[in-house]
Amino acid sequence: MNRTLRNAVPLAMLFAAVLPAADPQLVSLVMPDAAVIAGVNVTQAKASPFGQYVMTLIAPHSQELQALVAVTGFDPRQDVSELLAASNGGAGSAAGLALARGTFAIETITAAAKQAGAATETYQNIAILKAPNGIQALAFLDSTLAVFGDLASVKAAIDRQSPDAQHLSAAVVARIGQLSGSGDAWVLSTVPLAGLHPPSAAPTVPGLNLEALQQIQQSSLAVKFGDNVTVTAQALLDTPQNATTLAGLLQMLANMAQLQAQKSPDVAALAKSLSIAASGSTVTVAFSIPEAQLQQLAQPQQRSGNAGAIQLKKLP
Repeated sequence: MNRTLRNAVPLAMLFAAVLPAADPQLVSLVMPDAAVIAGVNVTQAKASPFGQYVMTLIAPHSQELQALVAVTGFDPRQDVSELLAASNGGAGSAAGLALARGTFAIETITAAAKQAGAATETYQNIAILKAPNGIQALAFLDSTLAVFGDLASVKAAIDRQSPDAQHLSAAVVARIGQLSGSGDAWVLSTVPLAGLHPPSAAPTVPGLNLEALQQIQQSSLAVKFGDNVTVTAQALLDTPQNATTLAGLLQMLANMAQLQAQKSPDVAALAKSLSIAASGSTVTVAFSIPEAQLQQLAQPQQRSGNAGAIQLKKLP
């Protein structure tokens, strides 16, 4: 997964909120060959208990965030309503997009970016801000829609505003609708696992054969926040037999984890709530954890001094 997507997904997870459905315009800007797509809506983050908890970690600690607000008037905690990130998933690829719906003071943000060394280029009557490294770019399609990524990907997204342009397949768009309608934050991989990582990168566990993982054709993850945080993962395999094999393997690993977690009540409870099932060629894994317990699990990182230390780079 490329750097753009790796950076966008944790940010999306931090500000997870209720997501009725992915914004169709954002989805239409995603490259048609996208291998990994992730999204989250941030509008109601403050209404979510976990979102409120995250806000308490960020606000007091991030001087860079406060400086960003002071210079540009842009506050991602308030001004972003939805995030969508996409990558073609190719090994070593730098191509990727991060799309944001929100409220953007374009002139102020542009002035701050230029002062930080950004160059500008006009493409299809849209101003593009280019980072000093010449690789990353930022464009505002209007005052509510921002596109960030490598320069070629940003230009391609601008081109996809044309009705004649190529877009994601109807099946992928439908799957995005399902995930974004059921989860507050979600990730979808549309290609075989082996296409994202070489087979040699598959994890190894002594005494266990994990080759079934390489038979995954598509996969997804959806997270729903509330009093209980529910995580649902699905994997589509090439055959029902391999799906049954993978489900059995995952159940074995879950049983091993539960035995090892006897001294950790939180982990033991999590393992106990785990559900693994195979239906046809699809394997579904789901578990639920109380929101308060999730906060407790996050607290050790806070005590180490890492929580809230969100680093913001200069725009764009």
